[in-house]
Amino acid sequence: MDIDKLNEEMDSVDDQLLNLFERRMELAQEIGRQKKELSLPVADSEHERKTLYRLCEKAHPELAGYVKVLFSSIFEIGRSRRKAQSHYDSAVKKLLDAAAGQNEAFPLRATVACQGVEGAYSQAACDKLFSPADITYFNSFESVFQAVDSSLCRFGIIPLENSSAGSVNEVYDLMNRYRFYIVRSIKLPITHTLLAAPGAKIDDIKEVFSHEQAIRQCSRFLKSWNGVKITECANTAMAAKQAASSGRTDAAVISSRDCAELYGLQALSFNIQNTDNNYTRFICISKKPEIYPGSHKTSLMLALKHKPGSLYSVLAKFYAHGINMNKLESRPISGQNFEFMFYFDIDTPVISDELKQVLAELEQETDMFDYLGTYQEF
Repeated sequence: MDIDKLNEEMDSVDDQLLNLFERRMELAQEIGRQKKELSLPVADSEHERKTLYRLCEKAHPELAGYVKVLFSSIFEIGRSRRKAQSHYDSAVKKLLDAAAGQNEAFPLRATVACQGVEGAYSQAACDKLFSPADITYFNSFESVFQAVDSSLCRFGIIPLENSSAGSVNEVYDLMNRYRFYIVRSIKLPITHTLLAAPGAKIDDIKEVFSHEQAIRQCSRFLKSWNGVKITECANTAMAAKQAASSGRTDAAVISSRDCAELYGLQALSFNIQNTDNNYTRFICISKKPEIYPGSHKTSLMLALKHKPGSLYSVLAKFYAHGINMNKLESRPISGQNFEFMFYFDIDTPVISDELKQVLAELEQETDMFDYLGTYQEF
């Protein structure tokens, strides 16, 4: 038999497989409907396990492993189908439908919480998003979350990640502890300057102060500077303000150029970051979900079951529904052994059917599920 005839026969088999698959999905949907009427649990792990064992026993020994992978995937799709049928009126769908009704433009003026003091990079991000903002400054990132949670401020500005230094781990841990929604995000170009008190000379500097992220972003410059003590502090602008009041001529700070004028410091070296392509992504958070025109990105946080294939199952859902994922971040869950929280950014039209389907499935299949908002990024 030549290759063309073999291909024809394979096409015929594929058509049969397709028909059988569609019939199986119809059955899964009907089972989901009946289970909902009878208030029965959707999952039937015992039946699936026995079926998988039976099929692997019947399969040719060389194909048993592949049969397990194939039918495990089919079972997973069937479960998703049944759960979506049973829970399509989920809290997430209601949340998204309610948020989709907001048609007003993003507010230009608002009360906003920022970490640090005047001159902080969070303030620069805030100034890009609002015109103007009534800013309240706080000493810590957690205080910003608390200010939004208590409605002291309508919005909060938080740095999430940097293009060269990576994620702000403290922020990801706080995201797991507070209820909030992302309503905007912005990528801000960051240039760092070495600042010191007037009269200081670079050869006399013995200690450098700055935030952990700024220190990491300027690691090459600092490594070339032997014998200098590096001290982390809460914020780059706060470091500049403290340096101005300390009067020390043997200490310097890594901060923005604007802080030199704000706090009466002099610049000892400009553009000391590792790369000129240095961006920090800031998110704007609110207490309630607010979706504005132009929103195209959705963020989620999930705690997955500690078993093989749990992450693959989530990624497969995005792929099956044609949803592009552009960020995946994991953080350990405090107090639990080897349990992780996963943060996802996905690109999808606002309130699309594909997004609703995926969220309905994920809400039912994960240990913990948080919808963090649908928003526009600048």
